[in-house]
Amino acid sequence: MEPLISVIVPVYNVEAYLDACLESVTCQSYRGLEIIVVDDGSTDGSGAVCDRWAERDERIRVIHQPNAGLSAARNTGLDAMHGELVMMVDSDDVLHPEATSILLDTMRSHQADIAVGGYTPFWGTEPEWSENPSPRSTVYSQSDALLAIFYQDELTHSAWGRLYRSSLFNDIRYPVGRYYEDLAIIYPLLMKCATVVKVDRSLYGYRQREQSILADFSSKRADVLTILEDLERQMEQEAPQYLKAVRSRLLSAYFNILILSRQDRTHNHKALQDHCWQGIKRLRNASLKDGRVRSKNKWGIVASWCGRWVVSDLLGRHYTPRP
Repeated sequence: MEPLISVIVPVYNVEAYLDACLESVTCQSYRGLEIIVVDDGSTDGSGAVCDRWAERDERIRVIHQPNAGLSAARNTGLDAMHGELVMMVDSDDVLHPEATSILLDTMRSHQADIAVGGYTPFWGTEPEWSENPSPRSTVYSQSDALLAIFYQDELTHSAWGRLYRSSLFNDIRYPVGRYYEDLAIIYPLLMKCATVVKVDRSLYGYRQREQSILADFSSKRADVLTILEDLERQMEQEAPQYLKAVRSRLLSAYFNILILSRQDRTHNHKALQDHCWQGIKRLRNASLKDGRVRSKNKWGIVASWCGRWVVSDLLGRHYTPRP
């Protein structure tokens, strides 16, 4: 018997994009889906769009709840799911028609706990999918997957665009009220995995829009620093083999928050910028000697010897937020 895949779609004020998202989910070539759409207190017409889709497709179950944020909406979906496998889809994004089928086949072939697909950023109506009928798969052990994510090398921490064994979430939920909620759970999630596999094919369309969380700056973006600084302390005690990798990711976060806060001319972020600068100075020497630290960080380290504003102004010209 084919396994049931629970697809969780958190929704908040995305009326303009929701039809495209739900059409891409319902049109998957793999039909064994349970589609849980969580309307997180939308104030536009998104809730009505959800209900219309539930009338059209019996696999869709809509849950309306007061607004509590992305993490809470995903958690509601996790609490309600029945599938052996689970996938997260953000409600302004779209899936390749073969996404669930390819990820399921890849997971089975390698007996993996998580199967990861590539993603295509897009503006407008839909992505231009790059077809690859015989994609290469890369298999990661638990250790290799953690190192690849924290060194920002081939794998990301994003919740979407991948298929998970549902049992991984038995005692794990996203932290409510935080940005970078997917980064906050990646370590405990992967500590329950033996194998992660990545398929070299774009299966997820990641919509670019001005209203997205990653398109502007607020002090909440500094949640990434709290998450990674907590993780750094945890690695010092529990898993020192990952400490250099976590510090590499933390250094990236210091650079990114320094740059973004500098670009925000409407608020004074001096205390936050001071914190980032002290973090950069603390980590830069060891990171410069680490052969796995990405080249962008190393350029930032070199620039940092000329002062904090050289870093933010020089790197900021070429900086694009990533998921």
